[in-house]
Amino acid sequence: MQNKTTEIFRDAPVPKAVISNVVPSIISMIMVLIYNLADTFFIGQTKNAYMVAAISVATPAFLLFMAVGMLFGIGGTSLISRSLGEGKTEKARTTSAFCFWTGLCIGIIAMIIIFIFAVPVSRAIGASDDTVGYASQYLRIVSTAIPFLIISNCFSNIIRAEGKANIAMMGMLIGNLINIVLDPVMILGFGWDVAGAAVATVLGNVFAAAFYIWHLLSKNSMLSIHPGQYRVGKGIAVGVFAIGIPASLNSILMSCSNIIVNNIMFHYGDMAVAGLGVAMKVNMIVVMLLIGLGTGIQPVLGYCFGAGNKKRYMAVLKFSLLLAFGLSAVMTVICYCGAGPLVHAFLEDSDAFAYGMSFARIYIYSGPVMGILFVFINAIQSTGAALPALILSISRQGIIYLPVLFLFRNIFDSAVMLAAAQPITDYLATALAITLFIFTCRKYFPKADEIQPAQEDNLQQ
Repeated sequence: MQNKTTEIFRDAPVPKAVISNVVPSIISMIMVLIYNLADTFFIGQTKNAYMVAAISVATPAFLLFMAVGMLFGIGGTSLISRSLGEGKTEKARTTSAFCFWTGLCIGIIAMIIIFIFAVPVSRAIGASDDTVGYASQYLRIVSTAIPFLIISNCFSNIIRAEGKANIAMMGMLIGNLINIVLDPVMILGFGWDVAGAAVATVLGNVFAAAFYIWHLLSKNSMLSIHPGQYRVGKGIAVGVFAIGIPASLNSILMSCSNIIVNNIMFHYGDMAVAGLGVAMKVNMIVVMLLIGLGTGIQPVLGYCFGAGNKKRYMAVLKFSLLLAFGLSAVMTVICYCGAGPLVHAFLEDSDAFAYGMSFARIYIYSGPVMGILFVFINAIQSTGAALPALILSISRQGIIYLPVLFLFRNIFDSAVMLAAAQPITDYLATALAITLFIFTCRKYFPKADEIQPAQEDNLQQ
């Protein structure tokens, strides 16, 4: 089973190995992007900018739920792909079971908390008197999908580690297509407005999680979610959390920074908040594609690292960097030139549109380096290097971004200049990522080289 599912990681030409994993990952991210845009687009058709602002306010809380799935998804992918590279199939199976059941328990607890405290949570993340009703209604309904959201986000990553990129893609496609199809029906057809968007989101995540569970229970998967294979010890919990926590911290800090920005932007009015939310959606067109590229290569890199094959690892990395830079450049031009129509699709209020247009063009300045950043983030995670991964995760949206944000607020006191804090942070984070990768490569790869002969013998058995 291992040779069939991971053969492409080990033997395929580098371009084929990268493209065959990156394309399904990018398609998955495109569907996530469309799904995120669909909620805002169809809510925008109600001509109620306060509803758009409410969805924008609720987004950071939604990102927090996704961060838990990312913790187990990225952490599990890193450990599973390295385990498969080392020939430790049973460890990969127990890691999968650990991620499933621990993530599910956390999801149930979070569901209960958010459902009960939806109103105070909405206030805390920046909802005003005009938007708190919509935001809390959205969060309360969406909270019922948190366990399914965690499972779908977790296993859309983990399943790639066993060489099943197409299966991972299919789960995302099923969930997001259901959401996209139901959005106009429930928001506009039934007239449920914000509640309709929330119900569509719930159903999409339920079906995506169900698809992944079906795959994991079938004979086509070498992974497991059987309760009897649940293990915490033998380096499983530590191995998952060592990479998963830094990876999820990036999403958590992104969510927290968005909450802080929303609260600061509230000083300029609800239309500024609505414009910022739409600009972030437009910027996501570039970001989600490049996240897809980065997550797509991580299983390949992790397998090469686990097998001690530094030469192939570096070849995959170089090809991925060239691909990332080319995709970044093309998407930056497209999104900058198309910012006007894209923002107008979500906002018709003249003040909100003006803010959204300005913010969108400022955010896209990050485009040229975003691909490089995400490739190096995933390259570091693929090695299991916990400290460099942690430093990078708390830097981009934390110890770099927040000081830049507050500095700009104090110097300029301008909504437009507040948005400029993000691209400046992204360039600084890219420089840091390159530095940390050089450190990681020098520190960790000599150990991998030492075990290469043993791994080659193991693969031949």
